[in-house]
Amino acid sequence: MSDEEKRKRAITARRQHLKSVMLQIAATLLEKETAAKEAEKANYLAEHCPPLSLPHSMQELQEVCKKLHAKIEVVDEERYDTEAKLQKTTKELEDLSQKLFDLRGKFKRPPLRRVRMSADAMLRALLGSKHKVCMDLRANLKQVKKEDTEKEKDLRDVGDWRKNIEEKSGMEGRKKMFETSES
Repeated sequence: MSDEEKRKRAITARRQHLKSVMLQIAATLLEKETAAKEAEKANYLAEHCPPLSLPHSMQELQEVCKKLHAKIEVVDEERYDTEAKLQKTTKELEDLSQKLFDLRGKFKRPPLRRVRMSADAMLRALLGSKHKVCMDLRANLKQVKKEDTEKEKDLRDVGDWRKNIEEKSGMEGRKKMFETSES
């Protein structure tokens, strides 16, 4: 093995050792934290919840129940008050964040891309797949018949231009041209 490989192995071994030591320390800290929470919970219960002693007479039981109901009402009132305060502060936070956003004044607009979409696809996107509307614009167009004009009729009667040129080419064609021009 070369010195480079030995050094790399030593570095990885040191990292693994440090990692294992850190995990051990973290585990002991978690154990201490859970023990502290348990002790705190036990102290709170001992302080706020005295041990239950049930009286034997009916009248004493009724008094204990009345005291418990009074304590329950006090706790419910506190819970309701804290919920109301929480809702009020969250609403204030939302209002303040909206004001802050408005004061900044710069709204980022995303770059828009041109999308090629047919009219049917747009209607489907807007109305949903339940509404089936066909926007075939060409189906609603009137059909117009093209009337033949006189020029087009003349052009059709004359026929192909190549035939006229072939007839006029050569001596016969020139003779016909002269004969038509003399008369």
